[in-house]
Amino acid sequence: MADDPYVTIGVPRNASSDDIRRAYLKLVKELHPDVNPSRAAEERFKKVSAAYDILGDPDRRGKFDRGEIDANGEPRRTYTRAHAGAGYGGRGGFGGFDSDDIFSDIFGGFRARAGAGPDMGALKGQDVRYTLEIDFLEAVQGARKRVTMPGGGSLDLNVPEGVADGQVLRLKGKGQASRRGGEPGDALIEIKVRPHEVMRRQGDDLLVDLPVTIDEAVLGAKVEVPSASGRLQITIPKGTSSGTILRLKGKGVRNTTTGATGDQLVTARIVLPEVIDDSLAYFLSEWRQKNRYDPGRRG
Repeated sequence: MADDPYVTIGVPRNASSDDIRRAYLKLVKELHPDVNPSRAAEERFKKVSAAYDILGDPDRRGKFDRGEIDANGEPRRTYTRAHAGAGYGGRGGFGGFDSDDIFSDIFGGFRARAGAGPDMGALKGQDVRYTLEIDFLEAVQGARKRVTMPGGGSLDLNVPEGVADGQVLRLKGKGQASRRGGEPGDALIEIKVRPHEVMRRQGDDLLVDLPVTIDEAVLGAKVEVPSASGRLQITIPKGTSSGTILRLKGKGVRNTTTGATGDQLVTARIVLPEVIDDSLAYFLSEWRQKNRYDPGRRG
């Protein structure tokens, strides 16, 4: 059984929608696989996503609060003690009553108490779960994908921009049909993001390590760097040290929940030539004798 979604996200039951969203985003930043690659964090990330799938939807949150669905989002099949004992016989059965009549009576009674027009006794169909693997850039930019179902059918899915690894997308009414005349279940699509060759994701920011030659670091240069929107030209300032981070504002991941867009952080990594020729060695030897400096090393 899934944990209580309020406990999973860490908010009280009377929390506002904004409080729930803030708590969820904080957990996503702490537990995202790009930031915290442990197995425990991955499992908790999935639980947090599933909890927000309920609490982040006002309709589903209301159903959970009223006890109509459980922590997995599945309909609760419960009935009262009065109903259970009304027709129970000593032979271990339902005292001659047909089970369909009993369930009809139970859920019909619930419908009458609720005063609802639609047939509340018609149980919703089962949800179905799939895993969809997408490329890193598809997760950042969004994509149109087709999910193949075990039975041979397919579902067209709009993957929203900024989707995170392990996030679950819900396609309402695309699950199994109800066997009691209710609405069909939903399709739950868990997203798996393939790693990129160069870029990594940290929350809404994109991280890139940029190899820089020794002359570019000393003299400065204009170089190209990969980004989610293609290659960009950036300026390496004169005297750039290895490990310096250059920030490209607004070139990260757009967060569809907050509407904000992250940045791209480019970390300069000075790479020496494979072969140090005599001219470079002689120049640096002469330079070192005349220009001693302390790079901050500690003994």
